[in-house]
Amino acid sequence: MKKVLFLIHDLGPGGAEKVLVNLVNNMDKTKFDITVMTLFDVGVNRQFLSPDVTYKTCFKKAVPGNSHIMKLWSPEQLHKHLIKESYDIEIAYLEGPSARVISGCRNPETKLYSWIHCTVKDENTIAVGFRNFAEAKHAYKKFDKLIFVSQSSQAAFQKLIPDITAQVLYNTSDTKSILQQAKKQPDIKFNANECNLIAVGKIQPGKGFDRLARIHLRLKNEGYLIHTYILGKGNPNIQNQIQQFVDENAIHDSFTFLGYQTNPYQYVAASDLFVCSSLSEGFSTAATEALIVGTPVCTVEVSGMKEMLGENNEYGIVTENSEEALYEGIKELLDNPDLLAHYKQKAAERGKAFSTEKTVQAVEEMLLSFE
Repeated sequence: MKKVLFLIHDLGPGGAEKVLVNLVNNMDKTKFDITVMTLFDVGVNRQFLSPDVTYKTCFKKAVPGNSHIMKLWSPEQLHKHLIKESYDIEIAYLEGPSARVISGCRNPETKLYSWIHCTVKDENTIAVGFRNFAEAKHAYKKFDKLIFVSQSSQAAFQKLIPDITAQVLYNTSDTKSILQQAKKQPDIKFNANECNLIAVGKIQPGKGFDRLARIHLRLKNEGYLIHTYILGKGNPNIQNQIQQFVDENAIHDSFTFLGYQTNPYQYVAASDLFVCSSLSEGFSTAATEALIVGTPVCTVEVSGMKEMLGENNEYGIVTENSEEALYEGIKELLDNPDLLAHYKQKAAERGKAFSTEKTVQAVEEMLLSFE
């Protein structure tokens, strides 16, 4: 049996955190003795960890400026004081501080993996959580393998650090649970006379919800009967700015923040169209889940979307990553109900490719490949 440690910053409401819980809960416990360790004991996803997964944490609360404080110590010092047991495999499940800690492992018998969930743009992006790019480069080269959530995220990383061993493994969704929860009725009533759009994610600048609000206003002004829902929570200042725009333009009756929901799937399944307006993604968990519940997807081009939806829009609409292009993509679907119905059928078809069994098996095979 392999003794495996997954280290992550926390188990907050983000996509990577949810995917980690899905993965470890479904791994074969006769083959793997699994520990999930957080740097900070915060996050709504902790409650969903299976009892047969050991949970540990380094610090009870997140301290402001913690990443700067951690840089006072070397990776080796951090690893020695935070990771007190020996493991066959240690996995940094997010880039940045978690990767820096795991890279400090001195046990030559331990296999080290770093799971990259974002698409890096430059040396500064890779250096987040490290003292500088040189330290980050040195750390990532210590890993036996880097795991990427999409081919495009791998390609972007290897432009900056080319000489690494890498593999793409798609995110794990708990498909059975998702489909069961999607059957429940939302606590709000969706208007059948409107096209109901939904976007899901942590409310932060990178999700582009502000440009989705502007697109919504433009479509409303052109006479389209639509209602846009935002599912998630995050930066209150960002939400307040968007809400102010909504109020000033009198679209508060058709643009609604739903907050964080433990069962987002009932809302996504009841919607007519899932929209991704993000400036960047690694491999969108929310878009994958929309496909699983059979909701059509219209998205800007970010990492992984063409892998998910096809190079030629076989399973959904992928536009250029601009406000104007996303507006045109949504409008095309609103103008063509038959096309929207076609993509609803294709979404359900494509969603089967992301079954729990397939994605978990791929991870297990990878972890067992190093003997």
